[in-house]
Amino acid sequence: METNNQQQGKFGKWAKKSITARMLMVGILILVLMIPLTYIKSLIYERMLRQQEVVREINQKWGEEVLIYGPILKVPYKTYSEKTLRNTVTKVTRKETIENIKYAYFFPKKLNITSTINPEKKERGIYKTAVYKSNIHITGDFSKPDFSEIEIKDKDILWDKTRVIVQSSNLKGAASLFEIKFNNNKYQLTSKNFNNSTSSKLNHSKYLNLNELESNNLQLIDAPKEKEISFSMEINMKGSEQIRFIPIGKETDVNIKSNWKTANFIGEYLPHNSDKITAEGFNAKWRILDINRPFSQQYFKGIPNLKNYAFGVNFLIPVDEYQKSERSVKYGFLVIGLTFLVFFLIQTMSKISIHPFQYLMIGIALTMFYTLLISISEHSSYFKAYLIAGISVITLITAYSKSILKNNKFTLFIGISLTALYTFIFVIIQLENYALLVGSVGLFLILAAVMFASRKIDWENS
Repeated sequence: METNNQQQGKFGKWAKKSITARMLMVGILILVLMIPLTYIKSLIYERMLRQQEVVREINQKWGEEVLIYGPILKVPYKTYSEKTLRNTVTKVTRKETIENIKYAYFFPKKLNITSTINPEKKERGIYKTAVYKSNIHITGDFSKPDFSEIEIKDKDILWDKTRVIVQSSNLKGAASLFEIKFNNNKYQLTSKNFNNSTSSKLNHSKYLNLNELESNNLQLIDAPKEKEISFSMEINMKGSEQIRFIPIGKETDVNIKSNWKTANFIGEYLPHNSDKITAEGFNAKWRILDINRPFSQQYFKGIPNLKNYAFGVNFLIPVDEYQKSERSVKYGFLVIGLTFLVFFLIQTMSKISIHPFQYLMIGIALTMFYTLLISISEHSSYFKAYLIAGISVITLITAYSKSILKNNKFTLFIGISLTALYTFIFVIIQLENYALLVGSVGLFLILAAVMFASRKIDWENS
């Protein structure tokens, strides 16, 4: 028994005095503290999903993204095929000509779109999104359709059954009837297939559903049988997130005006005017020619899916607090490790005893920074949240270290080190393009400082 007690006493003294034992203890504590950091990452992801769910619910009730595809001219024509018929009684065969009705689709020669957007913010609890009302004025003209590609004679074209098609992603947000005007005649477009599928909730052009609207037959005077025919449309739509158009004109000119201050231009094409951003909002202009896009002006086998070539403006309110919080948690290992390293060096060089429980309390305080950051950033800006959480944690650990180290010089050093560390992490998070460069240089300087501070430690006799 006495031998065992002596061995345990020797082990306790070794664990208390040995640098190797203290290093093992600090390393184990760092690994243990990775567990709460993992839970904090899950919390951020959960809050992010909740924010997206609330925004999606608001958008669904108001009206979702607006995507306009059209107008498109739909012209029916006749084709003929032969069918062999055989009389089973007389055994005589004969050929019969079968008449088929098919449809050709033609895009406008010129397409001019002018849209005025009036966005506003909608809030639910701590979450908010941008919705808008839009006035869209569309003009242009159709040239005489060319059927030479499929060798259709003019007499087989059913001009009196010509119609106009417009596709839109958001009929729920329509604030006026869809009407198109040729000469002095107006034609109302009615819905042929109303898609309200949940796939539109995926918020991706690949899955976005389009609702098709079609007019009645145009009068012969309004069909481009002999010459170009001009048209005009006036559309009022409510929407959210973004508004986009597909450049189906041989020449497409689009002008979008708004008082929205944080415009984000999206899609395959960007505005060409350099003065698009103004103090009052933005006035963006696009000019797209048929040579700029990889699709034709006419189709004889249905309307093609051209949603991937849409362009426009995104009105989403930038909510990057969760993304920044998530990035800051990724540096949690670095913050805990460097903080423990500072205490370890002070303990080793000054021979001050720091208990593992005290290391654990410091580590828990460091992890509390991230929960404070997430909760405060939901009600304020990320900068204010980071500042409040940082000051709180630095003050707490500095005050706690005063009771441990019993030395004002070491306490001040702890406070300065933590302030520098959190400032360094904040700078890295803000500088997305230079994060790797600044982080690498900063870590190199930290390593140099640690090597300089530990150069006089007697590792063999400690």
